[in-house]
Amino acid sequence: MSEHTPAESAPPLAIIAAALRRERERVGISPTELARRAGVDSSTLSQIESGTGNPSVETLWALSVALGVPFGRLVEPTDEGVRVIRAGDGPQVRSEQADFTGTLLSAGPAHLRRDLYLIELEPGAVRTADAHTPRSVEHVVVAAGRLRVGPETSLVELGPGDYATFPGDAPHRYEALTPGTLAVLVMEHP
Repeated sequence: MSEHTPAESAPPLAIIAAALRRERERVGISPTELARRAGVDSSTLSQIESGTGNPSVETLWALSVALGVPFGRLVEPTDEGVRVIRAGDGPQVRSEQADFTGTLLSAGPAHLRRDLYLIELEPGAVRTADAHTPRSVEHVVVAAGRLRVGPETSLVELGPGDYATFPGDAPHRYEALTPGTLAVLVMEHP
């Protein structure tokens, strides 16, 4: 197994660019139409599709919802066999809103439609998420720290070992209550 370099933990721009073009073409829409549906500037979409942009988690979520695909389908490389992601490695996407980093650990194949993430959060700004694809569900297990999470109308506070599940197709948020908050997030998509 080869050694990882720090660049491997950055957003996988070439993978995102290829996946975004592939999914947009599968849906049969133009870049302009996708940008409109996602509420993203056309030039931003063009940069992402060319592999020169640096998209935030919010931009990628908006694009995945507009395409009707799980977020993971836009950021995970396809490979086979045993796959190990060491702590600190893996495709990371940062939030524009808060000190929130999501590392995709595994995207479900099309027939499973589930994604597995490791999320790291720090106290301060809150990471708000718009509604994802209809009937999506989020499962969260806190590994370290304390986390306030869930739909705006039913927020819950979780500590190490605590689990919560909630609809992902309604606006929701993640808020670290202590430094070094770490959680595992499983997203299910119908």
